[in-house]
Amino acid sequence: MQANSTADPKPSIRVAQVAPTIFPVPPKDHGGTERVIHDLSIALRDLGVEVTLFAPADSATDVPLVGIWPSLLSLEASHGQVPPSIPAVLEAARMEDLRLRLDAFDIVHCHGEFFHAALLGERRRHSLTTIHWRVDELDREIFFRTFPDLPVAAISAAQAAMLPASNRAGVVHHGIRRDRYAMGDGSGGYLAFVGRMTDQKRPDRAIRVARAAGRPIRLAGTVDVGNPTYFEREVRPLLSAEATYVGPLGDRAKGELLGGAEALLFPVDWPEPFGLVMIEAMACGTPVVAWDRGSVREVVEDGVTGFVVGSEEEAVAALARARRLDRAAVRRRFEERFTAERMATDYLALYRRLLEA
Repeated sequence: MQANSTADPKPSIRVAQVAPTIFPVPPKDHGGTERVIHDLSIALRDLGVEVTLFAPADSATDVPLVGIWPSLLSLEASHGQVPPSIPAVLEAARMEDLRLRLDAFDIVHCHGEFFHAALLGERRRHSLTTIHWRVDELDREIFFRTFPDLPVAAISAAQAAMLPASNRAGVVHHGIRRDRYAMGDGSGGYLAFVGRMTDQKRPDRAIRVARAAGRPIRLAGTVDVGNPTYFEREVRPLLSAEATYVGPLGDRAKGELLGGAEALLFPVDWPEPFGLVMIEAMACGTPVVAWDRGSVREVVEDGVTGFVVGSEEEAVAALARARRLDRAAVRRRFEERFTAERMATDYLALYRRLLEA
């Protein structure tokens, strides 16, 4: 495989990227984890890494793909309601694909949940796990106590602080492809919210803030399958001509929404492990007004790319200041901090550290 002129001069590393089974890679509309895996795989390839992607068969990727079964999303589209055990079956099939090929890789980088840790056995020392979710609940406590030798790359320092010291392999902030989103001028005259319709992301809070600020708001995202009543109970009653829900969006529509927005509201109410939509907004030059939870202070530079707040009242005041921020400067900070190339370089350094240990 030929690498481009920016390829790393050191010997190539053979890396397996192991994706979850829910969505294809890349996702068709929503699926932040799958988006990150795709962009990471391509950026690693461009650095000269030999990447193989273990992912659903309906994935559309430019790197070698292993996987004979489609995503859960595709199975549900084809068969309607499927047995609740299907995700576990798909995960077992993914692990079998990996088991048969373990000797072909120097590093196995897993983005799934739990099963891979047992499969890897002695190979755990030459593996890396990225957890794209919170790590402060009982399931993770049991997991880490069982596998204290599993190297984990945190996606923020806030997430890393919740990991046992024995599992911490480093911190790598997410990145996205530099050219996925273009800078917009924010001339749409509205605010934006993009995220799952759930109490963790608090779209209801975003609507109240927009209303108090006298600004219309457009909300995009999926109704959370783990909390399906939240949208009907907490969000729909607040919708109006000034607060509209546009559903899940693909890259093009999301870029248009974010690029036209005066600011993105990110009113999270949980220990946010990263918050991909914040850097998607920055790629569009759109300032972010975000609640001070989890990773937010690591991502948003207060007064530069947005503002970090602690209440709805502070958010209303911050929105007035956000409109005066330099959108070109917001975009520049995205390019300096949150591209897929930077993410891939950081992961490659972790891979080499694990191999040299």
